[in-house]
Amino acid sequence: MSRLLALPLIVLMMGMGAIAMMVPAIHAMLIEDYRLSHVFGLSSMLFLFLTAILGIALGNHRSRSLARSHLAALAAAYTLLPLMLAVPFQQGVQSTSFTNAWFEMVSAITTTGATLFEPGRLQDPLHLWRALVGWMGGFLAWVAAFALMAPMNLGGFEVISSERVGAGVRPGRRLGNMATGDPRERLVRVTLQLLPIYLSLTLLLAMLLVLVNEEPFVAVCHAMATMATSGISPIGGLEGAQSGIAGELMIFLFLPFAVTRQTFAGTFTPRGASNLAQDPEARIALVVVLLVPSLLFLRHWIGAYEVNTVDSLPSALHALWGSVFSVLSFLTTNGFVSSEWDVASTWSGLQTPGLVLLGLALVGGGVATTAGGVKLLRVFALYQHSAREMERLVYPSSVGGSGSELRHMRRQGAYVAWIFFMLFALSMAAIASALALTGIDFDESLVMTIAALSTTGPAAQIVLNHPLSYIMLDDPGKFILILAMALGRLETLALLALFNPQFWRR
Repeated sequence: MSRLLALPLIVLMMGMGAIAMMVPAIHAMLIEDYRLSHVFGLSSMLFLFLTAILGIALGNHRSRSLARSHLAALAAAYTLLPLMLAVPFQQGVQSTSFTNAWFEMVSAITTTGATLFEPGRLQDPLHLWRALVGWMGGFLAWVAAFALMAPMNLGGFEVISSERVGAGVRPGRRLGNMATGDPRERLVRVTLQLLPIYLSLTLLLAMLLVLVNEEPFVAVCHAMATMATSGISPIGGLEGAQSGIAGELMIFLFLPFAVTRQTFAGTFTPRGASNLAQDPEARIALVVVLLVPSLLFLRHWIGAYEVNTVDSLPSALHALWGSVFSVLSFLTTNGFVSSEWDVASTWSGLQTPGLVLLGLALVGGGVATTAGGVKLLRVFALYQHSAREMERLVYPSSVGGSGSELRHMRRQGAYVAWIFFMLFALSMAAIASALALTGIDFDESLVMTIAALSTTGPAAQIVLNHPLSYIMLDDPGKFILILAMALGRLETLALLALFNPQFWRR
């Protein structure tokens, strides 16, 4: 086992991806689709053989910095590993290019959920493969956050850490019990701690969906998409789900796991889950879920009053639920839209403002979760800094209190959060401009860019007056969005730390 764990991380991920190909192979055999079973089974054997060859060749390789070697492997996992995962998908579809298959796998492993295919075009094993890759990508984000990002003060942890960004942890310094020990041992320990939680929550949600009359296959795919916040669905979303509002309620109960790490990482903090009530990310999310749907409901209520449909109580309740569910779904960058979202338009005669959901996806969920976006902790740091500056305008000689942690967040934390926000904005401008150069209208390119950087691919279908389809992209446009999805999941600060000149020095 020690020899196996000594292999480069990207080789281990290749092996796990090859083993995972057996899941759709077995499923295809059970439903008597022997062609797809043959495709996934042979692909699994082929890539297991290639992984073994690479493992033998790199068995004696030793990196100078394991932490940064793992960070480089993480970047490769979001760009190069999907090339391997795309082989059985492309061979299974047959009538598509390898670029499309690569795009689909990058979208899945980064938990973006942007798709080039209509649901009816793919067989169930292919849908299962997309959902499974997205589920594994979500778990990779969990493990990487605690085992790789936290010790290097990246991924949002730089807001609350006093260490330099990307510098790593000083010897003898601890971040709970996350940053102790050898990076390889830490990776194994975090994986063993989080895998039972992640797997148990997924199975529990799948069983709850089945209990509310959802098809078992759809329930499993939606459960994996919910925990990974990928928004991948074999039926194109929740509109066609048999479980209806009851199924949406089950999914709603599991979305908070992407709001804050305190919901599942109690073992990593001294006081465990008792910190949830005081967690700033949870409080901000609660305010957003209460305030934004209320404002949307008030807007539609005024519209319903003008057209004399305000007394329709069932329509009002359905409209309210559609707003509450969709707001939390997009805040966690899941991308599932409630089947009741369009009921508000029928009730009030006003269009539902999809731009609000895009803004929520841009904000994103919690640090060290499967959600993407700017992250709520960075927003909280900027809020604390702004509140302190407003206080100083009134009382110039006042002294800010609230403890050393909040003082650090208001100063260095807000400074780093602002740098990240500017880098995010510059990335958004550059990618949107590049997409516009491929011939796409600027508003459409901007929506696709935000959807890719925030890892909320389904947002492109509901923001504008007309749904956008990623199939309209040519190959250069798809390549640009592939880079955008990988950048959105890895984050700009992590990429800059990877290309820091000190990374290559002895």
